[in-house]
Amino acid sequence: MIIGIGVDVVHGYRLERWQRIPGLLERYFHPDELRTALSRGSGATLSLAARFAAKEAFGKALGTGLADIVLKDILVVNQHNGRPEIQLFGTALSALERSGANRVHLSLTHERDNAIAVVILETSPDRPRI
Repeated sequence: MIIGIGVDVVHGYRLERWQRIPGLLERYFHPDELRTALSRGSGATLSLAARFAAKEAFGKALGTGLADIVLKDILVVNQHNGRPEIQLFGTALSALERSGANRVHLSLTHERDNAIAVVILETSPDRPRI
């Protein structure tokens, strides 16, 4: 059963500005996200924009926003085949548990200077709670 759906778009220029503000990226992104995204050279900006959109979409899917969630507790990674996945820790994991969901689906895309993320939260009786 679907618990919530969230979608968000982030313009790349927003992340270009953030990259020029010392310490700002470290405030919003897990160290592993930063390491991976920044290793992409010219693709780093859109990679970060997509990851930030995923965090915002997660808050929208929860229906509560991100007010009580530490953004670094949401880690967006790519599996070996490129499929994006959200890993949750601390405040983000607690928020998911309170929602009743036990599964998170994520889709990311970007075109030119826009990145879009869709998050679907689901409860599945055949899957143990996270």
